[in-house]
Amino acid sequence: MDFIRTYRNRFGVWPICETLTAHGIAIAPSTFYAHQSRGFGPTGAELDEAYAAHRIYRLWEENRKVYGRRKLWKAAIRDGMLIGRDQVERLMKITGIRGVSRGMHRKKTTVANPAHRRHPDRIGRRWRYPSHPDQWWIADFTYAWTREGFCYVAFIVDAYSRQVLGRVVTTVMDTRMVLMALEHALFSRKRTRMDFTATGIVHHSDAGAQYTSLAFTDALADAGLQGSVGDALDNAMMESTIGLYKTELIDVDPARTWRDAREVETETASWVYWYNHQRLHSSIGDVPPIEYEQDYEEFNTTRKAQ
Repeated sequence: MDFIRTYRNRFGVWPICETLTAHGIAIAPSTFYAHQSRGFGPTGAELDEAYAAHRIYRLWEENRKVYGRRKLWKAAIRDGMLIGRDQVERLMKITGIRGVSRGMHRKKTTVANPAHRRHPDRIGRRWRYPSHPDQWWIADFTYAWTREGFCYVAFIVDAYSRQVLGRVVTTVMDTRMVLMALEHALFSRKRTRMDFTATGIVHHSDAGAQYTSLAFTDALADAGLQGSVGDALDNAMMESTIGLYKTELIDVDPARTWRDAREVETETASWVYWYNHQRLHSSIGDVPPIEYEQDYEEFNTTRKAQ
């Protein structure tokens, strides 16, 4: 349009359009005159697309720049946009954004101790079995490389809602690490529910020596939890959560080198808050874990009142 406006008095609109079209830049004179009639501003459709692209980009930024097409589409629907998944994909291309992809992690963290007595596997890969919060807690830990060496991040997740209840970052891969994660999970529940009791909750982990140690077994018993241990393939839910954590935080920027465990701890706390309060989880109906638990409580409160 700017080219035609600049040279129209010298060559004429029709000859310029014919020349541009002959060289693969198809434009009709009527298109130019239509733009001219509205002062060469954007059309209403173009403005709508620009506003939609801005909202999509904002939602992508608000969700740590990790959402792909499907998650961003779901977030847009929750934000009140009437938009299709294909349109979201097109706007993502226009704005130059994309979701993150999971990578491969090679460091071995599960080291079993054959001398330790293991709890039976009470889960049996029945990940959809829990019908309420605090029925099964799933535990595992991973690592992050920093300039000061490896640090380790332990999590405990509620199998019903996918909420991260306990987390801890340490520089030593020992029993104390998983004990601290357990203490954090218990504190998290007691902080929000005065009547909370851990009695009867199943705590499931892999067969790592930290989880089968006598100290950790005693801690479970003292809290009233039932221990459950499976092999790596029997802890798929935690493997998935760990994979999201590594993809969406630790490895999201391949050029980044973490400074130390303290920096990892600060950013992990921020990620967990987003993960619990804002991130959409397809396994629980594309809502955040906190919202999923609140819906459960509201439903049961209403049912009891009837």
